[in-house]
Amino acid sequence: MKTPDQLFDLTGKVAIVTGGSRGIGRVVAEGLASAGADVVVASRKVDNCEAAANEIAEATGRRTLPVGCHVGKWEDCDRLVTKVYDAFGRCDVLVNNAGMSPLYDDLISVTEELYDKTHAVNARGPFRLSALVGSRMAQGDGGSIINVTTAGSLRPNAVDLPYAMAKAGLNALTLGLAGAWAPKVRANLVLPGAFDTDITKAWAPGMKTKAGEINPMKRIGHPQDMVGVCVFLASDASSYVNGAQILVDGGLFRTL
Repeated sequence: MKTPDQLFDLTGKVAIVTGGSRGIGRVVAEGLASAGADVVVASRKVDNCEAAANEIAEATGRRTLPVGCHVGKWEDCDRLVTKVYDAFGRCDVLVNNAGMSPLYDDLISVTEELYDKTHAVNARGPFRLSALVGSRMAQGDGGSIINVTTAGSLRPNAVDLPYAMAKAGLNALTLGLAGAWAPKVRANLVLPGAFDTDITKAWAPGMKTKAGEINPMKRIGHPQDMVGVCVFLASDASSYVNGAQILVDGGLFRTL
């Protein structure tokens, strides 16, 4: 029987984290590296990826690979996977974390461009990456797909409806993937609530305070709050967890 340390050990594993240069993705990428994994930091701006990858390598001693990738572009997803397998020959963990939620005035003002761009990043890209990586995981030693969506996809509202719709599609994708290559490949869903990232900089004054006040934990999430659950889902500690939907929201959506 493995000890807890052995169950959570990711030594020898390779993990891709999209949106990995900042926010939740950045902290999760370093968390996976701290657990022993070599990490691919993927995001739109390659300079940011390189900076994050260098910092993670220096902090953890693990091998890192920065890749500029716009997950909303089909060909970028293909190129990312090719680079990973050329560099490492494998991928054991895929964290589909990249997301975007552009602002709009009201529903009638949502343009086709905004809608399509939101869907492409939040749903279409994860579909393509999961198909490419998951099929290769199944042919090899197996692996874990972790999709990061949002608690708001369970109770959408008008202020970010295209985003919530796309993330709801990612929820459905995860449940489908849980049966696609089982038992070799597991797929699970993490649904964060409000988190203190770059997104909160665009919030109206007082919104962060109000969001914390209504939360049972009396605060909003910090990126570090996502590390434990992602390391767990990436590791052998969760070897029988498949198709799970894990809320990381301080208990705000507990009645759903």
